[in-house]
This record gives sequence, C-alpha cells and structure tokens, in this order.
Amino acid sequence: MNKKTIKDVDLKGKMVLMRADFNVPLDAERNITDDARITAALPSIKYILDQGASLVLMSHLGRPKFDDNNVLLEECRPKFNLDPVAARLSELLGIKVKKLDDCIGEEVRAAVAANKPGEVILLENVRFYKKETKNDPEFAKELASFGEIFVNDAFGTAHRAHASTEGVTKYIPGYAGFLMEKELEYLGSAVSDPAKPYLAILGGAKVADKIPVINNLLDKVDMLMIGGGMAYTFLKIKGFEIGKSLFDEEGAVLAEAALAKAEKNGVKIYLPLDSVCGKDFSNDTEIEVLANEDMKADFLGMDIGPKTIAEYTAAIKTAKTIVWNGPMGCFEMSNFEAGTKAVADAMAASGALTVIGGGDSAAAVKKFGVAEKMSHVSTGGGASLEFLEGKELPGVVALEDK
Repeated sequence: MNKKTIKDVDLKGKMVLMRADFNVPLDAERNITDDARITAALPSIKYILDQGASLVLMSHLGRPKFDDNNVLLEECRPKFNLDPVAARLSELLGIKVKKLDDCIGEEVRAAVAANKPGEVILLENVRFYKKETKNDPEFAKELASFGEIFVNDAFGTAHRAHASTEGVTKYIPGYAGFLMEKELEYLGSAVSDPAKPYLAILGGAKVADKIPVINNLLDKVDMLMIGGGMAYTFLKIKGFEIGKSLFDEEGAVLAEAALAKAEKNGVKIYLPLDSVCGKDFSNDTEIEVLANEDMKADFLGMDIGPKTIAEYTAAIKTAKTIVWNGPMGCFEMSNFEAGTKAVADAMAASGALTVIGGGDSAAAVKKFGVAEKMSHVSTGGGASLEFLEGKELPGVVALEDK
C-alpha cells in the first residue's frame, strides 16, 4: 500500500479526527445486534490514544431522510443517533466516550477544545446533514477544524467522496488507520499480485450489478465461479429452461459478452449443473433438486444443487487465491443454505489466500462460523466491489502518499 498510515506520523499531543464506520445493525429496541464494525476500529483507536493524542470520532448510521428544504426529518433523530455506539464503545475501551448531540456548531467546538490527550469524543451522525453526502466544502472545513490530523479507518465508505471521508483532507493531512491498511493490503494483493491459480466466486441476484467486477476479474483470474440468482441469466443464454428463476434482461447481453471474454482469455467458467428449487420463494415451499436440463417451468432455483457443490468445492481445493462476493443461494433460509455453506467451508479448509468481499458473503462466513478461518473478511461490500472493479476509491486517493 503506497499510502501513509498512523504509524508514519507523530501523534503525541495532537488532536486527531478519525472517520470510522460505526454503521452497525440495530434491533427494534436499538440494541446493537453485531458490533463487528466497532471492534474492527479498536486497534486504531487504542493506538491513537496510547500515543498521547486526543481523539474525535465521526461516523454515519443508517440512511436519514430529509424534507424538500434538506432539513432532517424529525423521526430520524431518535432512530439514527449514535447513542448505542457510544455506549458500546465506552464498554469496549473501558473509558467514557463523550457523545455529542451534533457534529458541527459552537457546542461541538467548545467540547473539542476541552478534549484532553487520552480522551475520546464521538460526534453525532454526520449524515444528519445533507451537506455530508454532498461533500459540501464549508461543512468539511468545519469538521476538519476538530483535528490537526485526519485518520480514515472507514473502508466501508471509502468509495464515496463525502465531506467526512474525502472533503476534510483538503484542510488537514489524511492517514490510513490499521483497518483501512489491512483492507487495502489484502484486496490489493488479490487484485495486483495474486498467487495462481486465482479463483473468483461471484453470487447474488443481478448480473448487471456485477458485470464491471466480472470484466475486470476476467483479465486476472484463472477460474470464475457463478452462483446465486445471477447464475440463471447465464444458464438461460446458454439455452436452458430456468422456470421462475431470476432473469436479468439488462444483464443478459452483458453476460453473453462476459462469456465470450472468458473464452478469449482462457478463463474457466463454472456454472451450476443442478439447483435446489422451490415452487415459491419461501423456506417451507415444495422443494425439488433439478438438473439444468430437467428444470420445471413452475419452479425457481433457490440454491446450487449437490452436483454443483461437488464440482465447486473440488475447484476451490485447487486455488491459491480466492475472492468471494455474493452468496450461492438464499442462505437466509435453512432449506437453501447448503450451497453457500459448502463454499464457505471449502474456502476455510483450502489453505489459499481467501478474501471475502463484504456484504452478504461476510454475513455468510459469520453465520457458518468460519470467518476466523478466512485470510480477510472485508468490512465494506460496495467499497470492496469497486476496488475489485479496478476503480480508485476517493476516500483512499485523498490520503497522504508514502
């Protein structure tokens, strides 16, 4: 990684402003149901405090909505404030994290000015202002005034040029936190210097969403494995009946071009041989395992079948680098989780460099208890996809070069 990190700067006595990704899932009572994103930021937070700096943290949570005058809708404040994050962070750090009720303004300025080395302030949800996502220069400038040094440890939002990720670096120098460094290191090695054979596994629903990543990976990988709802678009253009399975009309033309490119580049494409099918999209529907050539018009594919699992897991064993983004089926339903679980287990046992590209794949390896056995589980679904597409991420580009 050619970006400077927090280890490349003297933090003693400095005011540090850090962007974290505390966009955690909450239940109806606003209890955090998974604190992985908070724990992922702890190494950077602890290091900054240990170096004798004072720390101001900022994050977003959820998708607050605005009226026509760009004023936050009142019901969003109790729903999306960062109070639960501050409480959990205080527990994990063993010190009181001072949570403010705003992220800009006089009271915030006063609190930040009084913040001492070793102390932590958490600003209110930066997305309570429309100016955050608009990357408004004045808003970014005020946020930047709360630190002498900016640290970005929010890989999950690095693909967005927002005020708190990119805008602040126009006013104070930006450095990568440890989580950001780890993300760039693992995703970077998977993109630019992978051990061969290199296998990419892509699932999920829509082909159109994954085509840029497929196109970029087809120049790098030796094998490409397709699963999930998007597989049926590929199967249909190959002439198979797909019944009521997902078909992405927009993606069909792109899928055809991808198959042609794979052939030209000598990339082996794996498509399902059979599927676990249901009459309806529910866990307790009538279920049949059907080969591609036996697909029934009134059924839809919900998971890869046993023959496909055997072929896919055998291929996984041969790979030295594996990147996975998108489940093999509807793994949230117990009757249609076998394919995703088999892929997760095979990767965990493979001995290859294994990178999980965030989102549903990250949820899957956690659900099946193999997250710890992967080389790296990305914290950013959208960001890791764009990275794998070969795009530059604004939140990364803005950081200081080595």
